[in-house]
Amino acid sequence: MKGSCLCGAIEYEIDSIDMPVAHCHCRTCQKAHAAAFASTAGVMREHFRWLKGEEKLSFFESSPGKLRYFCSGCGSHLVAERVSQPHVIVRVATLDENPNVTPQAHIWASQDVPWLEYENIPWYSKWQPGR
Repeated sequence: MKGSCLCGAIEYEIDSIDMPVAHCHCRTCQKAHAAAFASTAGVMREHFRWLKGEEKLSFFESSPGKLRYFCSGCGSHLVAERVSQPHVIVRVATLDENPNVTPQAHIWASQDVPWLEYENIPWYSKWQPGR
């Protein structure tokens, strides 16, 4: 299964998703992704490889030992890692196809943003009418 950044300069491939998908609501993920939460999944290092654009990767150490990798061109956050761990943490939304897995948990929900609402909000398949 392949994944990429927004501008397409970086591509990666995974053989499998090895750990459950979770929606992380921690403040660091909120800031890194400019979103209320980030959908993540662990992939064992032997199941992950960069296909193109590795030279365009930049990283930020968001907490001691945790590196967050993103495209230096478009800013898409692709993976995170702790070098001592046997897996990388893939940002599921950067996959280019349906991974056919469903989230198993919301984590760091104690840091959820107060304006996030899931119920009683209209849903539109594209733009809302009149836009």
